[in-house]
This record gives sequence, structure tokens and C-alpha cells, in this order.
Amino acid sequence: MAHSFSLGIRQIWEELSVMQAPGLYWINIDRQSDAALLCRQVIAAQPAAHKVALICSGDKPERLLAELASPALQKLPLYQLPEKKAALTQLSDDLMRALRPQHRLLILLAHASLWQTFTTEELREWTRTLAAWLRRQGCTLLILSHGGGINKLKGQLSAQHRILNGLSSLQWQQDSAQYLVNWWSTENGINANQLLTLYAAEGGWQGEDENSQPSPTALRSDEGLYLAERSILEGAPPLSANWQLLESNDELAQHGMLRLSATLIFALYQSDQIDHLAHQIHTLRRSRGNGLKIVVREMSASLRYSDERLLLACGANLIVPHVAPLSRFLTMLEGIQGQRFSRHVPADIDALLAGLRPLQLKGYMRPEPFSQAVLSLMGNTLLPEDGKGVMVALRPATGLRAEQAMTLCHLRRFGDVMTVVQGRLVLFLSTCRINDLDTALKFIFRLPVDEAFSNRVVWHQDVDIISEIKRMAQGRWQISATGAAGTAPHPSVKAAEVPAERRQPVAFTLSLGPQEEPHAEP
Repeated sequence: MAHSFSLGIRQIWEELSVMQAPGLYWINIDRQSDAALLCRQVIAAQPAAHKVALICSGDKPERLLAELASPALQKLPLYQLPEKKAALTQLSDDLMRALRPQHRLLILLAHASLWQTFTTEELREWTRTLAAWLRRQGCTLLILSHGGGINKLKGQLSAQHRILNGLSSLQWQQDSAQYLVNWWSTENGINANQLLTLYAAEGGWQGEDENSQPSPTALRSDEGLYLAERSILEGAPPLSANWQLLESNDELAQHGMLRLSATLIFALYQSDQIDHLAHQIHTLRRSRGNGLKIVVREMSASLRYSDERLLLACGANLIVPHVAPLSRFLTMLEGIQGQRFSRHVPADIDALLAGLRPLQLKGYMRPEPFSQAVLSLMGNTLLPEDGKGVMVALRPATGLRAEQAMTLCHLRRFGDVMTVVQGRLVLFLSTCRINDLDTALKFIFRLPVDEAFSNRVVWHQDVDIISEIKRMAQGRWQISATGAAGTAPHPSVKAAEVPAERRQPVAFTLSLGPQEEPHAEP
């Protein structure tokens, strides 16, 4: 009888790498490949004497374990769980019929969308019932959920510290992963609010000792020093002896390489400066550590949403919009003093640039490559969940075919693609927010959208977009008269179910001149 089971993660605290028996542990993971790697690692870490069972939802467990050699595999029961809510609610009953779960480690690997129909209260009741069953059987369950929808799960599970023995998340950061432990309890105690950096190795995930980052000493601290591009202060002289104004961003970056905790303020005038500025910020952050405060002040409107995320991911602490006056800008500078940068910055900036930029595609695509392109963007973990874009299905007005409607559409931005499916024009607008949809459509179409199209259905959440794209790829895509299959249209979206009423010609009589007499009817 096992008193604990190992996660198999090397070079991290022992208290965070074991699970007690009985127990219920839950790890949310961004990417499916990372979840599969951790699942194989947990199985491989179990000695032959431990009883283990693997339950997969979606993928076949045999495919997951094809390259794994472990003593535990010799007697490892494999099960496939249907992707239905009822399968979860009946999980304990099914396990009682299928195997002897007593004193066993159960691993459930499933997509987060499997729980998307659970309300917070339903999920709480499900975990409470499952935890009670695990205690009666003396076994441990590890749930590995992955993919779109994990942010919703994190929010629903964050208050279940009295039910779950452990809750954590694994987020990919291009060359490593951040492992955030909300809480993790064993028979020896409980740990909470721990953030670790893990690296993917051939045998699975492993931690690493803290890199020796340069840190300022009391004798040479430059904490209160401000270095800024000259135009930042809008023509004003340096505000104090601690302020130093430099002629260009390049000169500022050179001086920044000699600093440890100073505040560096870059000026941004045009969008074509963004890539060069991103490289400068990335180099400073990777070379000089987390003590620097790096600020970008937008001097004219030039940043898009994706550009801001790129600069922040490269190591910027703060981006000040161009609408902020000088007084507000100085107040924002005071707010970041004393802070240390806490986010991970990947070593490979080219991979970071590729990951945070929209698709390098635009315009019309056939349905199959359209589906592949959108799914690839949905799998990008560097973009925020439910912020990767908006998909719109437009039904042309009476007398207008979808192919004809395409001539009204002018897609200018990379990442904006369209296709035709079942007589509808389907658009995917990359990094477009739902509240900006109407504005985007006005720029895309030459005619008012409400006149050219009689109906529109919108999907803006990752789970819904992925679901519709999969239906489209399988030839099962159907949209009801009231909205998407299984998805209600967003309330802010106008949808007309019948063609707009057209104006009827009205006859009118021209007034006659004074020299003409009105014609008299006989």
C-alpha cells in the first residue's frame, strides 16, 4: 500500500513533487503536448509495486504511451473516457465496475472543454463527491486538464482549497514553463503560492537552480536614477539631479547596459520602431536582470494590442499611452519604483516575435487551409485566452451569393482571413476584440454590413471557435436560424433573421410653372 505517489519532476522541493494517498490533485496545463509529457513522466516515476490506471478523454491512451518504457506499464489499465458531461458524473461508478481502485493512483488526462458546461456550484459538488469516494477507496486521483478553457477552470477551482489537496498550473514560456502552485498539501504539510521555472528534458520536466542574476548592492545601487530619451519630457529640462536625458533610444540602450536598478524610459513615435525597440528591451532584460525598470512612452498613436503584448513579453515594465499627459506619466513612473520584474523572458526573441505576431496570411483561403490556420493560432499559448481573435459567419442578403460578397471585402491586415462555407462568408479577424468588431467590419467592407448581409453569428471565445472549426473540418458545420450550433450569438452583435425591408418607390407629381395650366381630366 503506497502512502504517496511521485510526480517525477526533478530538482524541485520534495513537498511539491509528491501526492499523498488518498488525495485529489489538479494541474491545469496550457498545451496538450506539455500535459502528455507530464503524464508520461508521472507514470514512469512509479515503481513496479505501485498500482496505476490511466484514463484519457479524446486521444487514445495507447498512442500516448507508445514510446514509454516503465515497470508500471506491465500492469497499467488503460481507459478512454467519452467527451461528455455524463461520463464525468458517472466516473466513480464506472471505475468501481472496471477495476479495483483501492490504493491506486488514477490519472485523468482530458481537455479543459470537458468541464465547460459545469457551473461553479456543479464543479464544486462534483469534486466534493469525488474526493469523498477517493477517501473511501484510499486512492489518489491526478487530473491533468489542458487546452482552451483552463483559465475558466482556474477561477472555478481557486476557492476549493478545502476539497482539492493540490492545485497548480503549467504555462509554456517559449523556452521553459512557469509552474505556479496555488497550494499543494501532503501528509508533511502544505505549500502555497510558489512559482517555479521548469524545463522540458528528454525524461520529462525538471527544475533548475536560480540563475545568478546581477543584483545591486547597497554601495552601488542606482535605484533612484532615471535615464530617458530627450523628448520624453516634452522640452522640459531634467527634473532633478537624478534625471539624465539622452539623444536617442540607441544611446539610452547603451547606457542601460551599465545599470542594475535604474529606470529607463524609451520614446516610441512610429510603428516601424517596434521591432528594433523590442530587441533592445529584450537584450537589456536578459543581460541586466530583473532590477531594471523599463518604460516605453508612446509619443504618437502607433501601438496595437499585439504590439503592447510584444513589448511587455520582451521585458518592459510599463507602457504609457500617448493620451496620458506629462503629469499622469510622471505619476505612473512613481508607481513602479521599488518593483522587480517577475515575468519570464524567453532567450530566443525570434521565437517570441513569431509567437506574438498574428498569422502571416491574409485574404481568401479554401476551407481546409482556413481551418488549419485558425487552429494553429488557437494553439498559441503566448496569446491570451479568449483574446486571439473573433470569427464571424455572415449570410448574404437575398439575391447576393457569398462569392459575390467577397468582392466587397478588403482584408488589409495580416492575420485576417476568410472562406466560404455553406453559402456563408466566414471571417477570422486575428487579435480583434469583440467590442471592436463593428469598427473592424466598417473598415473591411465597402458597403454597410447590415445592408449587404441579412444575418451574422459571432464566436469570440477560444473554446467556441475551436469547436466550430472542428465541425467545419468534419463537414458537420450547421448554423441554426437563431445562432451557432450550441452557441448563442453575442448580445452585442446585431442579427437580423429576415432581409431588411427595402424602400418602395413613391410616385410624386411635379408642380407646373405659372404659364402652364393643369391638365383637366375629361
